[in-house]
Amino acid sequence: MTQVSVIIPTYNRAETLPRAIDSALAQTLDDLEVVVVDDGSTDDTDSVLAGYEDPRVRPVTHATNRGANVARNTGIERARGEYVAFLDSDDSWHPEKLERQLSVLEERSSDWVGAYCDSAFDLSGTSGRLRTTAASLLARGGDEPTREGGEELMAEILADNVQPGAGSTLLVRTTVARDAGGFDEDLDRFQDPEFCLRVLEHGKLAYVDEVLVRRDETGYPPAAVIENASEQYLSAYESEVERFEESGYEIRSSHELVMAKRYLAEGRFLRGIRHLRAAAVSPRAYPGLCWVAGVGVRRRPRPIAGTLLFVLVATVLGRRALAR
Repeated sequence: MTQVSVIIPTYNRAETLPRAIDSALAQTLDDLEVVVVDDGSTDDTDSVLAGYEDPRVRPVTHATNRGANVARNTGIERARGEYVAFLDSDDSWHPEKLERQLSVLEERSSDWVGAYCDSAFDLSGTSGRLRTTAASLLARGGDEPTREGGEELMAEILADNVQPGAGSTLLVRTTVARDAGGFDEDLDRFQDPEFCLRVLEHGKLAYVDEVLVRRDETGYPPAAVIENASEQYLSAYESEVERFEESGYEIRSSHELVMAKRYLAEGRFLRGIRHLRAAAVSPRAYPGLCWVAGVGVRRRPRPIAGTLLFVLVATVLGRRALAR
């Protein structure tokens, strides 16, 4: 049996797909296959795949575009490896990514069914450095969360304190991925953490504290789409949300903060402030809020944006005063 099946879903990314495939083939682990699921691409993806003579590359084609989650699930079905590892077609891996993850799992008991690692945006130029700074600011939260394990990790993921990024960072036993039911094909957002939650029902996840994945910025769907997916996601785990919130985890309010940031970035300040009022906002989140508010200001007429930005600042400072 092959040790690892790398699953790369792709749709109209002929330009970035070779980088993803090459980074998988360049792993220091030799015993792998690369299952590339072409999800109905209409660009030159078929020519890109035809150019690979390496027998480890196994293309699978969908006749029509069915979505990234369906493509990932097709890859899980076709996988021949003991483990599956997921890689988005616009991302790439450090050469030792899989070896480091397997090494961590070899030191653990059979209760540990998978491992994820850290990732980072690799953006060049002045605008790239600014966006990298923004990503860092938006990621800042409160106290350092628990990043591996079982039950407590579930709580951290639900509260959005930990983002495993399963689409490019996760390595998990193939049998567990199948028993968990694969990725939710109805979710437009939060599909990565939701899949990890179901994996955690079958065992523990380890964390490799190294940046082993290079990610490209692909933007965000509209805030309304994210809001709908957030409601759907939390509704599916209603009992867990109740239980973990009783233990002190800020779950619903953390998602309110996510929504506040997205609406503010779109310049929809009234919606953003409404979510912000219901959000859990720590002082470390202020720089990120200021950043997205600035992005939103550039999208709105100045008089309106200035007034609403004043309301935003008053809301944040009011929270800070009440907390003293």
